[in-house]
Amino acid sequence: MTITLLVENPEFGVAAEEKGFNQESELVLDGGFLVPYANSFGHGFRDYDAESERQEGVERFYKLNHINQTYDFVKKMRKEYGQLNRVEMSIWECCELLNDVVDESDPDLDEPQIEHLLQTAEAIRKDYPNEDWLHLTALIHDLGKVLLLPSFGGLPQWAVVGDTYPLGCAFDKSIVHHKYFMENPDYYNPAYNTKYGVYSPNCGLDNVMMSWGHDDYMYLVAKENNTILPSAALFVIRYHSFYSLHRSDAYKHLMNEEDVENLKWLRIFNKYDLYSKSKVRVNVEKVKPYYLSLIEKYFPAKLQW
Repeated sequence: MTITLLVENPEFGVAAEEKGFNQESELVLDGGFLVPYANSFGHGFRDYDAESERQEGVERFYKLNHINQTYDFVKKMRKEYGQLNRVEMSIWECCELLNDVVDESDPDLDEPQIEHLLQTAEAIRKDYPNEDWLHLTALIHDLGKVLLLPSFGGLPQWAVVGDTYPLGCAFDKSIVHHKYFMENPDYYNPAYNTKYGVYSPNCGLDNVMMSWGHDDYMYLVAKENNTILPSAALFVIRYHSFYSLHRSDAYKHLMNEEDVENLKWLRIFNKYDLYSKSKVRVNVEKVKPYYLSLIEKYFPAKLQW
């Protein structure tokens, strides 16, 4: 069962609203969440041109990603991993696995992923205390990064992390490091390189093949294990790395009415997903009971992965 949530004029946007400053040069969002001006490396968030120790590696990552993510590759990955025959475990067990994962595509963070998950979830919990489904969504949105681990096939980083985008139609210019798509065979395929490609107007993003990675994998895990999270949660999980949509408004011609409503929640979520990447530590044992209660509410005790 899925539930569609409607949001009436929520406060969201590409840029955080400036509602005040403190002495540490931070922005204040809707409910008091503090947004730092700089990431862990002292640069602006998602600044792919700033010089830092990670930038060269990040660009190298996107070159591999843009060359190798093809329509046929994604079909193969979805068929293989959609079988969910790797392991049986709980949501929290999967959270603990992420202690060994660092996302090489992220220019803002070099901490273990479990820290980011809890930072995001706790920030949202503070500002949206009544939306417990959104708290849990924040906790689990990156769990698909276990694909990097040997027990899940040890996929290369370019097949797990980074910004996502549709396959089967033209690559929008707003996608970061777009120039490397010129080395992707789909770029020259007349079936895939037009505005709509293999799709029809307003077909719905659920019918669109997205580049393969942790987003799509966790979406499949949640959906096939019969979660009772609302459709907005599944939308956030699958499209939270789809920056060309929720930052640049690309690909809106493929969206249906339900997508339009769910995009409002994704934009709310995104500012916390992006700006909560900080050095502030979360007391895991203190917040664990709350999140275990949400997991029990929305998921079976054990899931197939």
